[in-house]
Amino acid sequence: MRVLKKYAFSLFMLLALIIGTIIGLFASDGFVTTIAPLGDIFVNLMFTLVVPLVFFTITSSIANMDKKAKLSKILTKTIVVFVVTSLISSILALLGVLIVKPTANITPGEGEVQESVGFLDALSKAITVPDFFNLLSKSHMLALIIFSIILGICLRKVDKENKIGKGLEVLSNAMLKFVKIVMYYAPIGVCAYFASLVKSFGGEIITSYLKTLLIYIVVSAIYFLVFYTLYAFIAGGKQGVKNFYRHIFKSFVTSLATQSSLASLPSNMEVADDMGLDKNVSKVSLPLASTIHMEGSSIASILKIFFLFSIFNMPQSFGGILVALLIAVVSGVVMSGIPGGGLIGEMLIVSLYGFPTSAFTMIATIGWIVDAPATMMNVCGDIPSTMLIDKWVNRKKKDKKIKTGKEEVAPPQELPPEIQSETPPEELNIDTPSEEENKTPPQEENTNDILGGSPVEKTFVEIDKEEKP
Repeated sequence: MRVLKKYAFSLFMLLALIIGTIIGLFASDGFVTTIAPLGDIFVNLMFTLVVPLVFFTITSSIANMDKKAKLSKILTKTIVVFVVTSLISSILALLGVLIVKPTANITPGEGEVQESVGFLDALSKAITVPDFFNLLSKSHMLALIIFSIILGICLRKVDKENKIGKGLEVLSNAMLKFVKIVMYYAPIGVCAYFASLVKSFGGEIITSYLKTLLIYIVVSAIYFLVFYTLYAFIAGGKQGVKNFYRHIFKSFVTSLATQSSLASLPSNMEVADDMGLDKNVSKVSLPLASTIHMEGSSIASILKIFFLFSIFNMPQSFGGILVALLIAVVSGVVMSGIPGGGLIGEMLIVSLYGFPTSAFTMIATIGWIVDAPATMMNVCGDIPSTMLIDKWVNRKKKDKKIKTGKEEVAPPQELPPEIQSETPPEELNIDTPSEEENKTPPQEENTNDILGGSPVEKTFVEIDKEEKP
């Protein structure tokens, strides 16, 4: 029953698509034209909400970050791994749509040809606007996102009591509630819009969506079996691959059942513990990955972009492809960490390339179709990425250990010279390890040691207690 509840919205949307398809195929042109405004209402509502939604959610998310949090080597390396893996998944999806064009059987409408996009030209127009009020337009989404990020950082610096940040968070929650209310109307709007879409393009549009879903499944399967395996091998060799496939089934099933990356986080944490990954790494990378590491979303973004390229007959220039990869990485690493990030990413695609507003519903439909497999890819991909981070972070620790035969032991800690000169080791009551004890494998570094509570310091504290009368 809980599983059905999780998929209720997706099932309603699927039913709306089916009904809309039937209406578009068999209803008269007059009837489809009559109900078309019902779809326009939904699209217009979503575009009206997008600007305040982007501003409040991004600014409040950054402004409310823990001010005591500092970037550590784990966090830095985590972000690097997330960006690289998202880029690799995007490139694989790009190859997939270039080989198998999902909309090759559709004849684009006349007058819809777009000019080729130069990378630098597109980038400058995308990230800046000539006037502040231009930020309040859905046509300049990336510029608004950058502005919101910088403003959020500035608020963290000056708003010591976080009053503004908390106020923005309230407004952000209000906008998300607004979106949720609008989504109750979504099945009606999508049904009407899809009927109009099928009437305009014919049954070929259905074939194109099915081909898009098939491409997504094939690309995801290749990425899972080849690249997740490769990441596990890099992190732990053959044993790492065996370890990955021995434990990943729990995450696989949980992600499909819950259809949520956050709901699958406890399962992923258990998998990481069962695999023996460093908890200092997994406790940082996995919660972060559940919000800003979405390889499945990156693959979907590429499919959405090239779906629209074909529909609206846009030339696939090198600059346009670079922009597509940038959007895919941003969607998988940045937008996924923002509430409503999927919606924002789709708006970003429409605004950056100058597609008509009707394009939003087209790619939103793709998002709904691939939602379940995309969630599975997002969740399962967090484990091999964490394995890579664990390997990277703990590599230097392993290199510093002294090899003695087949086992490795950490170098013995020595007392400071001044202590050694004042007190003989016998009086310190420190046992000298025997040869048998020396053969035991080294203990993992305790988190307390990093904070200053080393075993030697603890020994000094015990000595001081013994010397007191």
